[in-house]
Amino acid sequence: MAKTLFEKIWEKHIVKTIDDGPSVLYIDRHFIHEVTSPQAFTGLNNRGIKVFRPKQVVATADHNVPTLNQHLPIKEELSRKQVETLVKNCTEHNIELFGLGHPFQGIVHVIGPELGVTQPGMTIVCGDSHTSTHGAFGSIAFGIGTSEVEMVMATQCLLQSKPKLMRITVDGELSKGVVSKDIVLYILSKITASGATGYAVEFAGSAIRSLSMEARMTICNMSIEMGGRCGLIAADETTFEYIKGKPLSPKGEHWEKSLTYWKTLYSDKDAVFDKEYHFKAEDIEPMITYGTNPGMGIGVTETIPTTETINESDKSGLSKSLAYMGLQQGSAIKGQKIDYVFIGSCTNSRIEDLRLVAAFVKGKKKADDVEVWIVPGSKQVEAQAVKEGIDKIFEEAGFMLRQPGCSACLGMNEDKIPAGKYCISTSNRNFEGRQGAGARTLLASPLTAAAAAITGVVTDPRSLPNPSEGGL
Repeated sequence: MAKTLFEKIWEKHIVKTIDDGPSVLYIDRHFIHEVTSPQAFTGLNNRGIKVFRPKQVVATADHNVPTLNQHLPIKEELSRKQVETLVKNCTEHNIELFGLGHPFQGIVHVIGPELGVTQPGMTIVCGDSHTSTHGAFGSIAFGIGTSEVEMVMATQCLLQSKPKLMRITVDGELSKGVVSKDIVLYILSKITASGATGYAVEFAGSAIRSLSMEARMTICNMSIEMGGRCGLIAADETTFEYIKGKPLSPKGEHWEKSLTYWKTLYSDKDAVFDKEYHFKAEDIEPMITYGTNPGMGIGVTETIPTTETINESDKSGLSKSLAYMGLQQGSAIKGQKIDYVFIGSCTNSRIEDLRLVAAFVKGKKKADDVEVWIVPGSKQVEAQAVKEGIDKIFEEAGFMLRQPGCSACLGMNEDKIPAGKYCISTSNRNFEGRQGAGARTLLASPLTAAAAAITGVVTDPRSLPNPSEGGL
């Protein structure tokens, strides 16, 4: 019987199926950070038990860490307490921690892949919704709640109901100036922020296969933004080459054995999905959001929708979103004044993202009234940027290269956007107050964000010199 990629992995990890209920699913890797783990550790300690398999847990500090002067004590009291608690819990439970000061520290969904911890065929969880990022490697990866974090710590298993299956196919070649963030924002604009609710989403097609691993991670990262339980892309030679030689990837005979298994992980030709979508890469232009959910996006040359052009059920939401954003129905988004540019987050903070921006802004200067924050996703990304001289390019352009962390993605740390200010962000969410109380967020690709940093307004990156070719 033909099976999908998801079904092959899911079935291999079922420990027990409960009649008319969920399955007990074995979890291969559990990532934890300082925000959603403390309560889970407290639960274990209150029960007098230890983490069942600490070697399968990877910890880092990312959400609440400062992105300047990380060698100094954390100023914000709650953030400091959370990070200190993570250190204490990991020490007591014998869990390896890539904390502040460690050369592998960084955003949890960046360090897993770059260290070789994330591998095809795995089940991966973390107390963070964007765990879906790891699905780019052909794995089942999803976010869990704090009570579930405790469950995995105690048993290395999790009760889960099998989701429905969706495939989104994107075929063709991307146009110049169009990158992976534009692909996923385009899909969101077509199927909405709830279009994949209850589904595991496999991304396929020639346009997806042409992407680098870092670009694929951007796609899967935002599968949660369309309501998906997780996102997957079948592993291929691009995947295998990326993993090979990473610090914690398989070595020697273990590598060959793993590779043999990984090559079986794809959806069979006659596999059946509950729902399918097909899109053409040529139809996608640089995208940007105008509202307060990631599905409210348009091409940078398009105008903001009006209540006359959308479904009746969406009209009140449009009006409310535009009132918060201070934007007008039917107006052009291009030319909108912006105040901040944030390039970072688990969506777009990898070395390829920084290289793309550096190539685009080299020899240019930022607009005088725009503040630009570049936040690498990990210490390894930061070190590579310095090694390649990318930091110097940013400095000459007036951009600030900060230190690794989630930063202005979520308004949980010191890096917040002031109320009423507009920020073009390469992160994944534009909810009200997401980047700080009253902050106005427009989601875009690193290339579109860089173009806005130079001009001071929303700009089509294809209109400036040296726009990148599509693909990242």
